[in-house]
Amino acid sequence: MTTSTSEDSQEFTPNIEKREAIGKIFEYIFLLGLLIGLFVLALLIFDIGKDGLARFLTPGFLTETPSRFPNQGGVLPAIVSSLLLGLIVILVAVPIGVGAALYLEEYAPKTWWSTLIEINISNLAGVPSIVYGLLGLGVFNYLLGFGPALISGALTLSLLSLPVIIVTSREAIRAVPDSLRHASYGLGITKWQTVSNHVLPYAVPGILTGVIISVSRAIGDAACLIVVGAVSFLTFNPGLFQRFMALPIQIYSYITRPEPGFANAAAATIIVLLLVILALNGIAIYIRQRYSVLN
Repeated sequence: MTTSTSEDSQEFTPNIEKREAIGKIFEYIFLLGLLIGLFVLALLIFDIGKDGLARFLTPGFLTETPSRFPNQGGVLPAIVSSLLLGLIVILVAVPIGVGAALYLEEYAPKTWWSTLIEINISNLAGVPSIVYGLLGLGVFNYLLGFGPALISGALTLSLLSLPVIIVTSREAIRAVPDSLRHASYGLGITKWQTVSNHVLPYAVPGILTGVIISVSRAIGDAACLIVVGAVSFLTFNPGLFQRFMALPIQIYSYITRPEPGFANAAAATIIVLLLVILALNGIAIYIRQRYSVLN
């Protein structure tokens, strides 16, 4: 009996060593992929900083309106517009997206109709942004009569962000253990109290991950804003129902101009856009970490 056990262990030992060797190989492959991605990112940041840092540090670049001269003016209207766009996207898309995810996961009956809705939402997450721009042009500009205003661009970006928020929020809600729900029901707590007091707080870190991804994509998108009516030159900070700029549109405008100085202005505007996105992501990550600690 002892001899048989020792023979079996000798047979399994090479298999274990083989699996560990394969695991190490894949670990090094994944590490190589990470290093390549970080190298490309560092190269892009270095190139942008080399071309645009001097223009970014020019007095008035962040506080003045654009100019037709490459070494003058700033991007203040574009910054204000992008911040307003991001704020409205958060206020509109996040409640609707999280509410839709809660309904599909916690309340909707599992029928062919709900399955069809889930498939369509997943497909919408991969639709090009220019399609959402055409939708926003028809609905918000013409049907609702908002025209080429900032509110039209913000609502269009909200539509663009909704599928990603719904999909990621559903995954976060689905990851909540069923034991948490059963324990709550066992104490006689209602469905809504269970969802609002236990399921939703537990899922907030995952939900905020989707919000970070969707809002970053919305602020950095230019295609749908061009269709809706964003402009590349304003001498005032826009309101909700006025023509508007955006940092991606400003970058596109600078790049298309033939004067060499505008290339540096475009790089400086890219730095501003990166800082805005990093600031919003930092706030969301901080909130997510706070909720993770509390849970």
